[in-house]
Amino acid sequence: MSDYILTYSKIKFFPMEPIMADIKIEDIAHSLSLMTRANGHFSHFYSVAQHSIHCYQEAKSRGYSERVQLGCLLHDASEGYISDLTRPVKRNMPEYSVIEARLQSIIYDRFELGDLSDGEQKQIKDVDDTLLHYEFESLMEIQMFNPPPNKAMEHDFSQRDFVSVEKEFIAAFKELISKQPAAS
Repeated sequence: MSDYILTYSKIKFFPMEPIMADIKIEDIAHSLSLMTRANGHFSHFYSVAQHSIHCYQEAKSRGYSERVQLGCLLHDASEGYISDLTRPVKRNMPEYSVIEARLQSIIYDRFELGDLSDGEQKQIKDVDDTLLHYEFESLMEIQMFNPPPNKAMEHDFSQRDFVSVEKEFIAAFKELISKQPAAS
């Protein structure tokens, strides 16, 4: 048994000992476009990539920095390599959370977001929670928060083809990364 996964781009990726150079946006976008939110329990297929695009768009509508917008787009990127667990399970598996946090940190480092401030991280979490609420409201008719969080725009939670979502994710990434200041 090996300690790696084979990614979409045919890279042997070691989730427990990730190599930053092995992290590819194409692998993240492809995987997340095929991965469901809510462990597949929504009324129709709705991908993690679609959620991430909505988070990016919400951050942009709020006037948040391009760094926060990129952070919103990539906030679930680790799931592309290690999948996700439902919140009740994750809470009871602290070792998984450590692995997830470490990998997410390396992904942020890879895309020059490793120095996100506490304030920027809070903005990303607030956007993520906002989308969580409205996804569940739209796709399960459940209110996650009372009162509902404020949103800056309307989001389309309809079912989309994974290929179009993957392409949109990569296009948003390329647009945002081109706006990042060059590393010193």
